[in-house]
Amino acid sequence: MKILVVHGPNLNLLGTRETDVYGEQTLDDVNAMLSSEAEKLGAEIRTMQSNSEGALIDAIQDARGWADAIIINPGAYTHTSIALRDAVVAVDLPVIEVHLSNVHAREDFRRHSYIAPVAVGQIVGFGADSYRLALLAALSLERSS
Repeated sequence: MKILVVHGPNLNLLGTRETDVYGEQTLDDVNAMLSSEAEKLGAEIRTMQSNSEGALIDAIQDARGWADAIIINPGAYTHTSIALRDAVVAVDLPVIEVHLSNVHAREDFRRHSYIAPVAVGQIVGFGADSYRLALLAALSLERSS
């Protein structure tokens, strides 16, 4: 199984940005953990991060040509980007939305996601393990199809 992992805005600052909310692991740490887990499970992942909405959309659209699923942490675009939501719908791939923090226990504006209604699921609140759980979920989708 081939999986695209998309990290949205400000996730390049993991490990230094609001560590009480997002933890101390860096984005490189998260990607290394995911690569290791994917290898153990016989999956291939490609990761990308951008602060630009257009670059995230381009990566999602490109996945249509090679990926079997997408794991996405849209960051703040979760709550604002209809264009990102439309890209997710357009590629017709299973998408799992991920957040490091429990967005439902934070500010009211973080509780609304444009991605969740078009994703197969959402995993929130488990720090970097949210990504690991999403990887397992993506692999279980393949097994059940």
